[in-house]
Parts: sequence; C-alpha cells; structure tokens
Amino acid sequence: MTQQVPQVPPTETALTGVRNFRDVGGLPTEDGRRTAFGRLYRSGHLAHATAEDALFLGGLGLHTVFDFRNSTDHKLDGYDIELAGVRNVNIPLSDPADGAEFWRLVRDGNIEQLRSILANDKGTERMIHMYRSTIVNRTAEHSRVLHALAQDSVPALMHCAAGKDRAGLSIAVSLLAVGVEREAIEADYLKSDDPHRRYKVKRTDMSETGMSAEVMELLNPLFGAQATYLAAAFTAIDETWGTTERYLAEGLGVSPETRERLRERLLDRS
Repeated sequence: MTQQVPQVPPTETALTGVRNFRDVGGLPTEDGRRTAFGRLYRSGHLAHATAEDALFLGGLGLHTVFDFRNSTDHKLDGYDIELAGVRNVNIPLSDPADGAEFWRLVRDGNIEQLRSILANDKGTERMIHMYRSTIVNRTAEHSRVLHALAQDSVPALMHCAAGKDRAGLSIAVSLLAVGVEREAIEADYLKSDDPHRRYKVKRTDMSETGMSAEVMELLNPLFGAQATYLAAAFTAIDETWGTTERYLAEGLGVSPETRERLRERLLDRS
C-alpha cells in the first residue's frame, strides 16, 4: 500500500452509509503502551457506503476488510462495496440457520409474538448466551483473524452488520492479544450504544404500531451494547481456559512469536 496511513485519530467521521465507524487507536495496554492509530478500525457493514464514504475509506490505506456476516446477512443488507486495492475476507461468525425463526419473528412478529420471545429478560439472556458461545465455539475463526493480522492484513477494518457483536468480539480478542486492559476494551465496545452509531432496526411493519415504544423496548437488548454482554465473553474465557494467556495459546493457537508480531503491527512503538 502506498497511501499515507493517519498517525492521529480521525475526527468523528460522519459517514453517510456506514454506521458505527471508529479507529481503535489510543487504548492503553497493561504494560503502559497504547494501540496505534491507523492500524485497526471497526464499523457496521459497508454495503450501503456512498461514493463519499468509499473515498474516505479508500484513503485509510486499508489492506484487509474482515466481514463477519453470514449469507443471511448478505441477503438482508447486501455485500460490501469494493475498495480498490483492498482485500475482502468473509469469516462468518454465526450460522445463517442459527436462530432463523427467531430473527424472522424479530423482523415480522406482532407484539404478542415479540413479548413471547423477548420479554422478561429473554432478549438479554439470548445475547449473553451468544457472546459466550462465540468465544467458546468460534476459536478457529478468531485464530484465523489473529494470524492474518500478524502476517499481512494491517491496516484492517473489522465489521459485521452493526459492528457491535461479532465485530465487537473480534476486536476484543485482537485487543486482548496485544495486552489491552479489559476496562479499555469495554469502554470502546460501549461506544456502539451511542444513538448515532446504532444499527437501524428494520421491520416489515415500519409504521407507528410496528415500531411502537414497547416494540423498541423489547428489541433494545438485541440492538444495544451492554457491559454484561462483553463481561459474559470475558467470563467464558476465564471459566474455559483459566486465563487470557491460556485462551490465546491453547484456545487460539497463538504463539509468543505471533503475539509479538501483533504488538509490532497494532501498538505504538514508544
């Protein structure tokens, strides 16, 4: 890549067709360093990026865009736009058939059906289960991401549909691998709950009835970022592997040499 990679954080970029974009730079590590700006970005999907959005993204010097959506997501929102000279890598972090009926009800269900699947903390419980399951059962995918970052994929952009859950976990795993403090990972994750960043809820019935206050309250656990979700992922690491170090080494097969290459690529040199 010959483009100039930014060395300072970009301003709060108002991308028209891309939600939840940000640079994951400036986060503190446990050994006193910080993540470098211009190395790792996160966002929602790029399928609706405008020409102006593409111009901005094309100026970041990206090597790779990681898309963690599955085929159902692609049918709903479309495929990413192509950015000249940028590699697009699709690593689904959920099965398109997983919860297909659930998501159909989210999109098409009436208020009684939504209450039956989401009320009384059922929506929150589903999200917590998903975060734990993704950590425990998607080790091969997360290993692939980390090894790609260590080899040749930086600067990189990671996204799913909203840039909150699957991308959020992949960003969290990447940051854990270079020693970023868990509190800092959480603070970055929670930015996805900012109103201007959140995924735009799509329902077949977009009327006042279909998008009523009760409907939106029921859907909120699915489309919001909550500290308890990420905490569930961290707890799954601790319960399954004991420590972050064992998770990375035994769960993801990341060697000390690979972690050092990740630090070289993602952290400030000072």
